[in-house]
Formats: sequence, C-alpha cells, structure tokens
Amino acid sequence: MTEANGTQLKVVSRANRNGVDNQAFEIQDDNVYEAISTEEGETKKRLRSYLSQVSKPLTATEDYIKAHSKTIKLIVLGILGAGYVAYFIAACVLDFQRAIGLVVLTSLAIVSKAYDLLKKYKGDSISQCFGPVIRCLRSNLKWIKWVFIVVVVVLLVVWLVLDTSKRPEQLIPFGGVCILVLLIFICSAHRTAVSWKCVFWGLCMQFCLGLFIIRTQPGLIAFEWLGTQVQIFLNYTKAGSKFVFGDLIADIFAFQALPIVVFFSSVMSVLYFLGIMQWLILKISWLMQITMGTSPTETLSVAGNIFVGQTEAPLLIRPYLKDMTKSEIHAVMTGGFATIAGSVMGAFISFGIDASSLISASVMAAPCALAMSKLSYPETEESPFKSDKQVKVACGDEQNILEAASSGASASIGLVANIAVNLIAFLAILEFINAALRWFGGMVDYPTVSFQMICSNLFMPVAFMMGIPYDDCFIVAELIGTKLFLNEFLAYEKLSELKTNRLNGLEPVIGDERQWISVRSEIICTYALCGFANFSSLGIVIGGLSSISPSRRSDVASMALRALFTGTCVSLINACIAGILYFPPLDCVTVFRTSAFNATNMDIKTCCDDLFGSTVNNGTPSFDGSWSTVANATIFFNNCCGLFDVPVCK
Repeated sequence: MTEANGTQLKVVSRANRNGVDNQAFEIQDDNVYEAISTEEGETKKRLRSYLSQVSKPLTATEDYIKAHSKTIKLIVLGILGAGYVAYFIAACVLDFQRAIGLVVLTSLAIVSKAYDLLKKYKGDSISQCFGPVIRCLRSNLKWIKWVFIVVVVVLLVVWLVLDTSKRPEQLIPFGGVCILVLLIFICSAHRTAVSWKCVFWGLCMQFCLGLFIIRTQPGLIAFEWLGTQVQIFLNYTKAGSKFVFGDLIADIFAFQALPIVVFFSSVMSVLYFLGIMQWLILKISWLMQITMGTSPTETLSVAGNIFVGQTEAPLLIRPYLKDMTKSEIHAVMTGGFATIAGSVMGAFISFGIDASSLISASVMAAPCALAMSKLSYPETEESPFKSDKQVKVACGDEQNILEAASSGASASIGLVANIAVNLIAFLAILEFINAALRWFGGMVDYPTVSFQMICSNLFMPVAFMMGIPYDDCFIVAELIGTKLFLNEFLAYEKLSELKTNRLNGLEPVIGDERQWISVRSEIICTYALCGFANFSSLGIVIGGLSSISPSRRSDVASMALRALFTGTCVSLINACIAGILYFPPLDCVTVFRTSAFNATNMDIKTCCDDLFGSTVNNGTPSFDGSWSTVANATIFFNNCCGLFDVPVCK
C-alpha cells in the first residue's frame, strides 16, 4: 500500500488476531523519556553545583576547626576555666561557710590533676632524684620494717592504756578482734604460707580509717557531711517515684526503697561512662596494693566492691579472671561478701540507718577483706599479674551519657526484682519456720520458741564480743543471725524499727520485749550488718562469677563457703573496731536529770565542766552555745557549783 505522498505502508494481517507494535509510537516515547531524563540530569547538576557553592564556607569552616582543633579546645577550656574561677570566687565572697563543700571538691580536683600532671611529665626525674634514698631504704628494709612494726605496736598499746583507762569496756571489742583473727588463722587453708605483712597492713589501714572517721573532728565532720549529701541526693528519687506511683510511695515499701536502687544504679552507670568511678577505684586499689603487696587484679576488684555489688565488681577484671590464682579468686569473693553495693546502701539509708556509718563501714571493710582473705586462703601460686600496667580497667560500651543513664536503670531491673522476690520468699519462709518451731515447742510446753530466739542465744557471745552492752546483746545477736541465714535487708529493716522506737520515746521494755537499743549498739550493729555475707548470696556469687569465667566454675564453687565465712568475720571485725572507737557524745541534760549530783561521778564532772565553759557570770549567770536553749540550765549550774569550787561560780 502506498499513501498519497508516496510513503510505503506495511500491510499487517489480523487473521490471527495478534496485534503488532507501532514502531513510530515507540520511537516517539523513547524520545520523550530521553528528553525528560536529560532535563532531570541537568537540574541535578545545577542543584549540585549550587549546593557546592553554598556549602563552601561551611566546608572551609569545618576544615579550619579540624586543623586547629587543639587550639580551639584550649580556648574553650580556658573560657570555661575562667568562668569557673569567677563563679568560685563569687561563691566564696558571698558566703564562705556555704561554699566550704565547693572549696573541698575543687581542692581535691586540683590536687588530683596536679599529681597526674607531675607524674606524667616529671615522674622519671623525681624517681631519679630519690633513687639513692629508695636504694638505701631497700637495702635496710628488713630492720626498718621491724622497727616500724615495734613502734606501731607500742603506740597501739600506749593508746589502749590511755584510752581505756576511763572506759575499760573498750578492751572487750579489742579482744574480739584478736579472737576473730585467731579463728580465721586456725581455719586457714595454708597456715604456713600466711603473709603477715598483708594481714598487718590491712588491719592497720582499717584501724587508721576508723580512727580518722570516728575519733577525729575533721573525719567526723567530713563523713557526716557526706552522709547528709547522700541522703539529700537520694531524696531526688521521690520526683520520679511520685510521678510513676503517685501517693503509693508514702505507704508501700516497694515504692519507697526499691526506686532508690534504680536511681543509684543509673547514676553509677553515668559515673562509669565519665570515667570518674574508674579513676577513684584505681586510686584506692593503688594505695592498698603498695602497702599490702597484693596483686593488681584482686585489689582492683575489692576496691570496686566499695561502690558496686559482688557480681558487678569482678566485671572490672573480667579478662583476667581465667588466669588468676585460687587465692586471688578467693579474695574477689571475700570482698563481695564483706561489703554492700552503693545502690543497696541507698535503700538502707532510706530506712533511716545512719548514712555516715554505712559509708565508713563499707570503706573500712575493703582493706580488712583483702587482709583476711589472705589469712584464710594464702597465696601459694605465682600470680601472672605483677604490675598494674598489665591490668586495664574495663569500661562500658555506651556511646553517650543518655545511653549510660538508660542502661544503668535497665540493668537495675534484675536487682530490684531479686530484692523484691527474696524479701517475699524469706519473710514467708521465716514465718513458716517460726510456726513449725512453735508447734514443736508446744509439744513440750514451750510454744514461744522461734528462729529469732535461737539466733539471739546462738550469737549472743559474738554480740558481746563486739562491745555491745549486755542488755542489748540478745537483740543484736538476733539481727546478726537474721542477716547471716536470711539477708541483710530484713536485718536492717528490723534495726530501723528499733531506731524509730527509740526516737519516738517508747519505753525500753514492754511486756518482757525490748523495744529499742542504745545509740552505741545501733552504730556497732550497723557495721556488723554491712555486708552481703549470707547464705542466700552464695548462689548469686557462684552463678555470677561462673558466667563471667566458665572455666573457673569449680574453683569458685569449692571456695564459696570459705569466702562466706571470711566475709562474715570481716564484718564482725569491722564492728569490733567501731566498738573500740565509738562512744556516743554525752547527753548532759539527760545525765543531770537522771543522775544524782555526786563529785565522784565522772559523767557529772564532765558535764559540769562543759556547763562552766559555756557560762558567763556577771552577777546573773548566762549561757552560750547549746546550753543557751536548755530550760533548767541555771538549776544545773547551781547544782554543779555546789560540787565544784570554780571561779565562774563566785
């Protein structure tokens, strides 16, 4: 076929009813698509070129920042430093008393940073300078060591003689320390291999810490301040708890105490992310390591136990557990049993337990735990870890501070659930045991027998050995038994009830049952209960360490009971040290009201001297300090003047 213009047309048959594509249309479509693609490509090129031109200043700025990052970092740090100095000066000028905490923290940070810089840049020079002195000391180390030991022993004896002359009952807990150390030595796995240097230094460090914290004014003020700050800090938990649980936090234990564990765990995770906890643990472990001669791995784990739990602290040395000696594994386990985690400590503080005593108990237990573990299971193998340079502290995998806070809170879920279910289980078991004991006792006309009664009689000598007054011994013994056979939560909860009863002014004894114990007994008991050493923790320790290092499962299981026994003794030794050192301040108003005025009564004499020191007598006596608020101060003053002839009475 041919069109009028002569174009040849192709004839297509439709007999088979199959259509044929029109190639003219295909060519037209292809041309359209190519045109559109070309136009889009040119648009993209123009857009890319435009963006490239726009981003040139940004790219140049970024390159400049990268090239001068060190300088910019120094400038920013300088600005921040100058701002902090201005803030610090302003705070001190406005109210120095209020700014004391800021001054202390700033001073600690400056000293720490200065020490690190000095060690980094001048450490070798200082070592060379003191090289001759160090060589001289090493060559005469043997006799210097014995002279030092003799001096320490003489000073201890003199101090005991002078300090116990007024209070001979202090000798009882001193004897308790000796008995417990002797008991651990008798039960030692290798008595001939004991390193007495480690034992001696550990006990000395514990005693010196106790002396500083309990007896010196700076130590007492520092730890009381620290305890107060911890309480204030933990109170922030209420904001989150109240939002989630509402008014339930006022009445239900689970909504009062357990959220504190979540909060504290989250904060600890953030501190680990920032490297603050690692730095602090390394400094503490370094001090114990150089004095006691223990290996870096075991010392690091025990130091970590001051802040974290018995399964979290070994994570610091996770890569090294498989190669550690049996004695080192035993030390790691003992450190876990002898201390409590910071998160759980927060829950105990919420009960009303004295915060400064809990903090000091955990700190004092660390060197003692290391010393007693080496007495119970001395080192008989060659440790592969000789230098702290061989050991690196493990860090978390979090990418930022928000992830660290979230992961810390999430990690506490297991701990909170474990605490809750254990409390339910053990309280139920305790009630069942008491019901069974009452049933058996009723068969012989003695239905009052109970688990608490058995514990109070079984551990009464132990309580007396710690320096507890006889009237309180049976109650404290009951708490020790509850802590050992059940858990420390139940024991501290009971101690909290006793303290509340005392503060509420209940009668000491109601119906043959003692309602509260003395302040001295409360403090000593707080030290004795401060530890995870109980039978319910055995499974936690064995399971936790076995999961971290499966190859050491048999060693962990074989030493678990020994570590539990040693950890229990460490807590009791801690309580004995507190019994030697702690005596509550004399309540002179109570003494004047309850005691007969007698010149031979030392408490009366002490309180009269204190009253005389606060008196200004210009014809009519007036009083300063705490005596200015005492209603009957004038009557007490006249009574004291009747006993003692002092100038202020004339």
